[in-house]
Amino acid sequence: MIRPGRMFKQLVSSFFKKPATLNYPAERSGMPEGFRGKLKFTPDKCIGCLMCMRDCPTGAIKIKKIAEKQFECEIDLGKCIYCAQCVDSCPKKALEITQEFELAKLDRKKLTVVFNAENKGEAR
Repeated sequence: MIRPGRMFKQLVSSFFKKPATLNYPAERSGMPEGFRGKLKFTPDKCIGCLMCMRDCPTGAIKIKKIAEKQFECEIDLGKCIYCAQCVDSCPKKALEITQEFELAKLDRKKLTVVFNAENKGEAR
């Protein structure tokens, strides 16, 4: 049987409690330590060993040689599962994870990001 008195007590007490949720777009909270967000590639550190390509379980990374000791990295964020296996396997730490997580796009083609010496990671 429902007791209206208990329900009223709960209703009144909830008016004086702080909400458990955030007002997200207006208030932003920091991400926890170890959060795996968008990948970042540093072309100056890359030696072209292709370990990141071999270790990526989804094939989201493509490394291309553009000149002698210069490489560009193409990352398909639509395929990436943000496991950071590529970051762990890179011997020169050319790949790193960032705290950026707002990656939604309306066009799937905009999820492909190319990192090279000129643009430092702009969507195609």
